[in-house]
Amino acid sequence: MLRGRIASVIFNLVSRWRRGVARAASLCMTIRGRILVAFLVMSVITAALGAYATMGIRNAGILVDKTFDESLMSINYARAAAADFAAMRAAFARQWIAADPEMRTALDKEIDKLSASLSGDIKIAAERSQSVRATRAADNVQRAVDAWKGVCERLLDGSKLGVNWETLDRYASKVDDQIDLLVNYTAGDGFLYRQSARATVARDAQLNIAGTVLALVLSALVAWALARRIVGPVAVASNVAARVAAGELDVAVPKGSADELGALLTAMGVMRDNIKAMMDREVAQRRSAQARLADALECSQEGVVVVDANDGIVLANGQAADLLGVPSHLLKPGTPLSQLEPALQGAADAAHLLIRRDKDLQATGETLMADGRWLRISRSPTRDDGFIVLCSDISRLKTQEWSLRQTNLLLDAALENMSQGLCLYDAQNRLEVFNRRFLEIFRLPRDRIKPGISYRGVLEISVAVNNHPGKTIDQLLAEHYEARDHNAMSPYLYDFSDGRVISCLYTPTSDGRWVATYEDITERRQAEAKIIHMARHDALTNLPNRVLFRDKMVQALDGGDALAVMFLDLDRFKGVNDSLGHSVGDALLCAVTARLQRVVPGAATVARLGGDEFAIVHSKISPTETSELAAGIIDALVEPFDVLGHQVIIGTSIGIAMAPADGNEPDQLLRNADMALYRAKAEGRGTYHFFQSEMDAQMQERRKLELDLRKALIAEQFELYYQPLVDVASGEVSGFEALIRWNHPERGVVVPDAFISVAEEIGLIVPLGDWVLKQACRDAATWPDSHTVAVNLSAVQFRNSTLALSVVSALGQSGLAPSRLELEITESVLLQDDRAVLDALHQFRDLGVRICMDDFGTGYSSLSYLRSFPFDKIKIDRSFVRELGKKDDCVAIIRAVLALGSSLGMITTAEGVETDEQLDILRAEGCMQVQGYLFSRPIQARGIPAMLRQLERHIRAA
Repeated sequence: MLRGRIASVIFNLVSRWRRGVARAASLCMTIRGRILVAFLVMSVITAALGAYATMGIRNAGILVDKTFDESLMSINYARAAAADFAAMRAAFARQWIAADPEMRTALDKEIDKLSASLSGDIKIAAERSQSVRATRAADNVQRAVDAWKGVCERLLDGSKLGVNWETLDRYASKVDDQIDLLVNYTAGDGFLYRQSARATVARDAQLNIAGTVLALVLSALVAWALARRIVGPVAVASNVAARVAAGELDVAVPKGSADELGALLTAMGVMRDNIKAMMDREVAQRRSAQARLADALECSQEGVVVVDANDGIVLANGQAADLLGVPSHLLKPGTPLSQLEPALQGAADAAHLLIRRDKDLQATGETLMADGRWLRISRSPTRDDGFIVLCSDISRLKTQEWSLRQTNLLLDAALENMSQGLCLYDAQNRLEVFNRRFLEIFRLPRDRIKPGISYRGVLEISVAVNNHPGKTIDQLLAEHYEARDHNAMSPYLYDFSDGRVISCLYTPTSDGRWVATYEDITERRQAEAKIIHMARHDALTNLPNRVLFRDKMVQALDGGDALAVMFLDLDRFKGVNDSLGHSVGDALLCAVTARLQRVVPGAATVARLGGDEFAIVHSKISPTETSELAAGIIDALVEPFDVLGHQVIIGTSIGIAMAPADGNEPDQLLRNADMALYRAKAEGRGTYHFFQSEMDAQMQERRKLELDLRKALIAEQFELYYQPLVDVASGEVSGFEALIRWNHPERGVVVPDAFISVAEEIGLIVPLGDWVLKQACRDAATWPDSHTVAVNLSAVQFRNSTLALSVVSALGQSGLAPSRLELEITESVLLQDDRAVLDALHQFRDLGVRICMDDFGTGYSSLSYLRSFPFDKIKIDRSFVRELGKKDDCVAIIRAVLALGSSLGMITTAEGVETDEQLDILRAEGCMQVQGYLFSRPIQARGIPAMLRQLERHIRAA
């Protein structure tokens, strides 16, 4: 059984091999097989040549590597040994003359260190050397150095006789000679390897040239053999294809070989047979098409009569006989046209078009048949001097034309009843069309306005009925031409004597005419006047709004008198709106308006600028009078208001700017009054305050800070400083907090407290925060993996939907692991009470980023925030740490926070640790991390390595 299985396996293998050989042989018989074989042969030649060239280049590269790695490196280390020995000699000279024992001990250590470095350099130079003599030279250098060191020791020992500086110099010279000898040996070895590399490259280049020539010859032979086997059969096939294409369908197609060309010849034979069959079918189809054409003519709705050059009918369909009203036998092929004339006596126009022969055979006409039908008959010439007559029944079209005339009558009726007056004048300014409304608008007598009257004549009649008081005909004509030629798209307005306003629009036509449309817009003008009033007055209180108030200020300033601008803001108005609703708030604003109008003199202007903000401008008033007016307004508005059944008590704060002392421009005065108002609010509300120059200085300083901030980010004036986070248990640095600093060109280093709030207000915190994230991650990526980096996020950054993308981008660009990034937020972030904030925090958590609550314990709802989101870390505010050891309640608070963090599994970090006493208390209470000046102030990124070494020495010393 085993033998049978073995025999079966062998038989299957042999069968598969035979089938494979047969397939390969059949493939070689085809053109693609031959091309494949030729491609493989040329590929083998190319691969062999490339492999040999690669080996030559690799050998040359090895020689070059040896020249650099061994000879050049050996020379460099030998020279380094020479530099070390020179430093040893200098250190020994300083040791000889030094009187301080500590100095001599330090120099002795330096000599030992240099000696160890020299020994290392000599050892590497010997390892990199390429000859025995260089190795021996390196050993001689080491022995010479050891001998020099022995002489130095004897020289330092005053009891040793026979040793002096001349002896030491001789030993030093011997060391220098040995080092020079080592350098010369290694340089010579490098020269020998370079020569060997050159010879190898030259030999390989010659062999590569010879191989390339051989490859080209072999490739040419393969191409020649392939072309000889293919070109001949292709020529035969091309000849057969050309004859078939020329229409020789009886051409003999030779029998081809078994390859593709043979298949092509066979296909050409089949194609020849198919073409013959297609031509036979086309002849049959043409005959069938003629029959179909006859059927189509019979089914056509048009009458068709084809006439030859001898006026004999060649073809006519049955519809032609029906439309012309003649017997069908008169339209049979071969019938002369003259026989149709008696039958068409009732339709002379039809007989003329159908029978009469003119020089111009192209003709079309319409004729009324005896039975009342209308026909359109068209005659067109043919190539054989005959013609074709097409007859169509257009009775329905004639009906539509009648309908169109009726429609025009309706349009005339619409023209007479339209709300606008309309006139159409020709190119000579003569009236062609006008409607009834035009006469009504201009109140013109109908018997005097007729088509053909000139435009000047129309104006004369209009002036006669007193439509244009104070204007002559020539003036009206000049205005008309000006409006028509220069304001074609804008209406021209006529002010009539009876107070009406007529709008006229002139529209030219393409043929030189022009259309005038007139509309009575008196009511519209009155509505526009009302709208203008509304645009300059407050809709609720009917007081002047900001636009009109500014105009009043400009008028008062132009008078040159003293001017007071008062800016009022109602106190506690928002509470009224929120508690009692906007309807009560609106009624309260109207009541405030009424009181202000009673208190403020009539010469002053009271305006509502928006919301609960009012303004007053009063000219010819002194500062004392202004103070009395402001006090009176405050007293009037502090009294209770009865509004829609509610008793409301509010107040007001007033800012005052005086002109010209505080400015001569409306915007400047308003701005100064606004600054004074904010000062009044800051001093407790319910009072007034005059503008002072230092207020503007403060605002200008803030504005300058804003401008400098916008430039600082572009000018790259920001820099990150880092303060370490120290693990209390081990005393080791576990991470750093990134703290931004502004390197201002004039102010120097600016801390965040001076500019972060401004950056938040002007919207710069988003790009600035993005830069801090990316820079902190880039710096942290260069630290050890055990160190984390903490970055503070502003509440404003969470309003930006791309914050999560910024974090992902910072991590991706820097390659920093997400677990090494900590994002610190304050309670102000969570005070937004926005679901989007929690969603963003969860997205950060999903990325692997850790979240820390900063300044814990300073807010009123810190515990509730710990429930809303599971923080990884909480940071105890420095205000509690600062009082440790001074106030017992701070210890109790910190103990409670640490216990809370421990129970929730959160890391606790104490900020602002500055003394050892504070650190001891925090360690005793179980704090996990500390941060503060006790360990390090915030430093630049480049100073971190030195700071870490200093902290390590401090920890070891402790």
